[in-house]
Amino acid sequence: MKKLFKLFAIAIVLFSFTAATFAQVSATATATATIITPIAIVKATDMNFGNVAVNATIGTVVLTPASTRTATGGCTLPAVGGTVTAAAFTVSGLGTSTYVITLPVAATTITSGSNTMTVDTWTSTPTTTGALSGGTQTLLVGGTLHAAASQAAGVYDTGTFTVTVNYN
Repeated sequence: MKKLFKLFAIAIVLFSFTAATFAQVSATATATATIITPIAIVKATDMNFGNVAVNATIGTVVLTPASTRTATGGCTLPAVGGTVTAAAFTVSGLGTSTYVITLPVAATTITSGSNTMTVDTWTSTPTTTGALSGGTQTLLVGGTLHAAASQAAGVYDTGTFTVTVNYN
């Protein structure tokens, strides 16, 4: 009986090792990565509201991404309009990828000596998402210029703004 019990115990131990061996399986996988062309944005043209005449009332000039302007309040657009251009950027990257456009949230201040005006309400074409065609696309940006009543004459510049792009 003792021998039978020992044999039975040995059989159980061997069976448990065998069962553990059959329960364990494994597989392998391959790790890969693809490094893509980084997205880039380069300024092609600065924004220019052109010539603006003002009177004793505050006013605005809206410059669209298509480089057209409209004036309100004390601002008028003389026939000799000067150079009028929306800002233009060249976006480049991977083939036909899409990207998201982030325009400034805050206004930028442009100056002429100690005189200032602000530009805000940024708009773009394309609007919120662009699509590269052959790896590039032109991004156009407009905004709204705010002139004070009797704004001092001068060339107002030095105001900068940042446009950010990122792959979707």
